Amino acid sequence: MLNLKAKDFVAALSSKEPVPGGGGAAAYVGSLGMALGLMVGNLTVGKKKYQDVEADIVEIMKKGQLIIDRLNELVQEDAEAFYPLSQAYGLPKNTEEEARIKEETLQKALVKASLVPLEIARYCAQAIELHEELAVKGSRIAISDVGVGVALVNAALKGAKLNVLINTKIMKDLELKQKIESELLELERVYTAKADQIFAKVEELITGGEKG
Repeated sequence: MLNLKAKDFVAALSSKEPVPGGGGAAAYVGSLGMALGLMVGNLTVGKKKYQDVEADIVEIMKKGQLIIDRLNELVQEDAEAFYPLSQAYGLPKNTEEEARIKEETLQKALVKASLVPLEIARYCAQAIELHEELAVKGSRIAISDVGVGVALVNAALKGAKLNVLINTKIMKDLELKQKIESELLELERVYTAKADQIFAKVEELITGGEKG
């Protein structure tokens, strides 16, 4: 999906086609947010003022690149997971046998369609952790980009949540449903609050006039 030109991806997203959809968009937005974090890192490394935290920043950037790479993969994986689900919804159910086949196909497709956005949420949580450190150690001339980055990742996490829940809502494997939703809601509970705190800290640093 991300091999498309940016305009083509947006056009595909806005079309009536089932993919790309909200999950892929969430993964892409999360990737963009983490990319801003890496930009802050690149603007920090090599500066004398930040030499005492340079090793930490380099490590953040390594971890951040892995997150970007994985979220980019998840854009495609979300499309691959959702397409079979969209096809299952369209299966006929005029007879008992057709209804049975449709339901079995649907339930099977729901599993991957739920697990992929859950994976997106996991990586967004990791990205938020890195932004928390960047807010403390990153160059102050790019501190606003930490705020923008964490806001994007937070939005991606919330978007991934909705893409999980719309699928688990009709999942009949109640044990799996509970497992997925429990992890998801804990990720949201911890990391949306953390992202909001990071954003508020950045805003305070900007309005407080700290220089550097």
